[in-house]
Amino acid sequence: MGQDIADPHRRDAVTQDMLDLDFNVKRIEAVVLDGPPALTGRDLMSPYVWREADGRWGIMVRAVVRPDEPLTDTGVIWAGWSDDGRRFTMLDAPSIVPGPDAHDAGGVEDPTVVRLPDRYVVYYSGVLADHAHGELSYASGPTLDALTKSGVALASSKSEGNTKEATVDRTPDGRWRLFYEYAADEASRIGLAIGTDVAGPWDEQPTPFMPRSDSWDDWHLSTGPLLTDDPDMPVMFYNGATRDARWRIGWVAFSPDYTRVVARGIQPLVTPPPAEDRGATDIAFAASVVVDGEGAIWLYYSLEDRRLARALIRRS
Repeated sequence: MGQDIADPHRRDAVTQDMLDLDFNVKRIEAVVLDGPPALTGRDLMSPYVWREADGRWGIMVRAVVRPDEPLTDTGVIWAGWSDDGRRFTMLDAPSIVPGPDAHDAGGVEDPTVVRLPDRYVVYYSGVLADHAHGELSYASGPTLDALTKSGVALASSKSEGNTKEATVDRTPDGRWRLFYEYAADEASRIGLAIGTDVAGPWDEQPTPFMPRSDSWDDWHLSTGPLLTDDPDMPVMFYNGATRDARWRIGWVAFSPDYTRVVARGIQPLVTPPPAEDRGATDIAFAASVVVDGEGAIWLYYSLEDRRLARALIRRS
């Protein structure tokens, strides 16, 4: 699958803006979930938010055991609904839980929702019982409380471990364009594949972009959501980090067919605020983006691997 950093055939990734394009944050708001204690008693990560045809805002989120409690799993996925995109009423029970199959017995993480006319497809990261390895999996169903697991969507390989963090776009001919994170050379990388169906088979594409030396994203990269309101220049709000895993959110713009990087922000778009708790992780991690009915761009992300936020983004 993806290609090594030294691969001479990978796409060239620009290190500075090539177009008159930039993004900045206008406002940041906390995202609040109302639900049962089984949810609210956990830390929250990976908020995937979308809009339904009736105007409602949907969310799927990973609920994580807090660091001071016994580790029973690496995550459980809950769903809920909102009228304003900021405060969500969650379902009474989780939508995806670990097991019973081995590929996700240790936890379920990082939901990505694809809304089809008759069903939901949810990509998620399935974690083995050892809590150390996982593979990109999926479930589907007519409603968020009636999802059926369908197994592994994109398996790990000898060169690409821990496939996870799906970002999905549909090609003009109806195929599936899948961005994903994988582990290689002690780092996280972003891969890209195109498939004929939700679980492939997958045709590997050139590496979309790589880390930049002497930068805030010089070691790790992870997939983030796609902004596709301008089909001539799709944008990914991606996650990048140094070797010590100080994660920030940046952006990169592609040509319409995603074969070329046409612009990339120099500085992070979202940086975590100073932590009040010295034990907090130094992480901001993007999960989804929604353009509302008035054209406002809302970027949903997690902070410190425990709380949720959204940022109102301005394109300039």
